[in-house]
Amino acid sequence: MVGSGGREHALAWSLARSTGVTDLHAAPGNPGIAAIADCHPARADDPGSLVPLALELRVDLVVVGPEAPLVAGLADELRHRGIAVFGPSAEAARIEGSKAFAKELMAAAGVPTARTLAAARPPCVVKADGLAAGKGVWVCRTQAELDTGLHAAAALGQPFHVEELLEGDEVSIFAVSDGSRALPLPAARDYKRIGDGDTGPNTGGMGSFSPVPQLAGDDVADLVERLCAPVVRELAERRTPFVGALFAGLMLTDDGPRVLEYNCRFGDPETQSLLPCLDGDLLDMLAACAWGSLTGVSLGAPERAAVTVVLAGAEYPAHGDSGTRIDGVSEAEATGALVFHAGTALHEGGLVTNGGRILDVTGVGESVAVARAAAYEAVARIHFAGMKFRHDIADV
Repeated sequence: MVGSGGREHALAWSLARSTGVTDLHAAPGNPGIAAIADCHPARADDPGSLVPLALELRVDLVVVGPEAPLVAGLADELRHRGIAVFGPSAEAARIEGSKAFAKELMAAAGVPTARTLAAARPPCVVKADGLAAGKGVWVCRTQAELDTGLHAAAALGQPFHVEELLEGDEVSIFAVSDGSRALPLPAARDYKRIGDGDTGPNTGGMGSFSPVPQLAGDDVADLVERLCAPVVRELAERRTPFVGALFAGLMLTDDGPRVLEYNCRFGDPETQSLLPCLDGDLLDMLAACAWGSLTGVSLGAPERAAVTVVLAGAEYPAHGDSGTRIDGVSEAEATGALVFHAGTALHEGGLVTNGGRILDVTGVGESVAVARAAAYEAVARIHFAGMKFRHDIADV
């Protein structure tokens, strides 16, 4: 398991529950992952350390969590050494690594998306072309917001573009692909802005829930077939097959669904809500993709719901937090909730902050409302100085 965030902790937690796992390793992992896997001090963005480590451990499968190593070609390096990988090649990962490439790919595949605008006038959306840790999008309804967005985009030092602002409900659609087929997973919804009521700057995500009540299983399968499968087929025809998790951020508009963006990996924090609802063996599914055939792999409809609340540092998203003592994680877990570590470290035997988003607290229940109550009950048990979180996650 490559990575060190809350998404990777959730993936490791789910993989550890599989009867097919004999040994689970993580690089670099985090204190939460260390409780269920052997962690190794290799950076997720360092193929020079990760490839020899995978060979030394004689692993059967590598699961890459973050997008940056995939865009940089980690999966290619591993495959060249004969190691099975769940994660796309660098060429296929351009679907997230370059918004311009994704737009061209969608046009070729016939996937509806937002129109690119020749002139920047509000209302509109400014988007950085490359990776920006989930913070490269500026929704601009006024000229002042547009001026701010254009300045911030330019400051990233990479190309950007302006597109139409779509209105409607936003939803995250996930599929896993073996290079030719896209298998739908339950849908999720996340909360990008820092403040209650969707106020303040964009973040990497402040919470999520799954499944999405207004989307039945057939609806999700239809969206995957219409919006994910065509780009999988297009990439296969270009001889750059997509193997891994394809994540489509959608806007459900009055004119039908439109793709806002694609990501080449599982979402964060959507994964923390998605996996506890999954009806099936995660290892079997990821291994089938990596080995080139999803034939015979199927998933049942989710019988549970999950809600994830992100606990962030005081100055997030502008700055991270480090070295602040964290209390109450064991008490939160005692309520039955899951607590995934996103930005933590150990210092003198105690748990401390080490990032912007610190912990992801996930409640599970028979409905979104029950799961929401469980998540916030657990959140109330945790404390660290400056801790902040949204109070309206899954308030639907």
